[in-house]
Amino acid sequence: MKRVSLKDVALEAGISTSAVSFILNGRAGEMRISKDLEKRVQAIASRLGYVPNQVAVSLRTGQSKMIGLLVESIAGHFFGMLAKIIEEEAEKSGYKLLYSSTENKAPRGIEILKMFSQHQVDGYLVTPAKGMEKEILNIAGHNKPLVLIDSYFPSDIISYVSVDNYNGTMIGMRHLFERGYENIGFVTVDIRLVQIEERKMAFRDALTEKKGKKANDWILEIPYTTTAEEKIKLIRAFIIDHPDMDAIFFATNYLGIPGLECIQQQGMRMPKDIAMICFDDHDLFRLFPGGITAIQQPIDEIAKTAISVLIRQLETRKHSKPTYEQIKLLPALIKRGST
Repeated sequence: MKRVSLKDVALEAGISTSAVSFILNGRAGEMRISKDLEKRVQAIASRLGYVPNQVAVSLRTGQSKMIGLLVESIAGHFFGMLAKIIEEEAEKSGYKLLYSSTENKAPRGIEILKMFSQHQVDGYLVTPAKGMEKEILNIAGHNKPLVLIDSYFPSDIISYVSVDNYNGTMIGMRHLFERGYENIGFVTVDIRLVQIEERKMAFRDALTEKKGKKANDWILEIPYTTTAEEKIKLIRAFIIDHPDMDAIFFATNYLGIPGLECIQQQGMRMPKDIAMICFDDHDLFRLFPGGITAIQQPIDEIAKTAISVLIRQLETRKHSKPTYEQIKLLPALIKRGST
């Protein structure tokens, strides 16, 4: 079906395309166009199904009023809530979202960034996968408004908003030590992302400092693409191989959920047989009888801070040199019955 153009609306209305353009862009009063004509043209445009060409609008105004949001996954609780809050906050400032995910695949993420560019987004909110550094630096190097969320990499010309993964994990480890647990296992994902590396580093430092143990013997790394069933098998084997393990720390909730299922299948009681804590809370952990202790990320604060930083960049980019904000927010320990 042929796309309805301004010219089609103008022919139907019997006026010039420039007059139609003024009306549909909210400039009828400025151009002294009568209210009756304005209403008639708007009705014709609606009846014909006219939709403005967004690229043409952005070329004319210098703005698309769109923000590209690229996250790790659209399926998980954390990123789903993050996207919802960002969308609500962006709308308050007159922006709409283009939303997609990398699934931790750099080539996919790079293609989506190109798509965002083709749609002339005004700014970028990105959770980068490993291998996207060159493209991210290219965007930043052209002074495009850009904020990294959750994951980041060191750079003086890139803003980011993240949780303090290292100290968040330390808070969890201190809690376990205070409860008397000594033989603590750590289940993480085998992927080179800064937030995952910081959590693993904190576990190693805490265990080595407190117990003088070789932390690597107490770490299970599970490939990111492993199925839920395979995760359960690997976690079961890890527990069986460490019969004196009295607590287990999961680095993400998408590992903690199969971990919980594994513990249930083994008939283990929490915290009597084994204690459990997870970085990143989940509704399931709150609803589970007795509850699962978690390190709760401040999703609302992360989302609102990230979009605020980006909006500030968008509002000041034409009038001042870019400023870069690098913010780490402290998560909270939510104590429940599993510890």
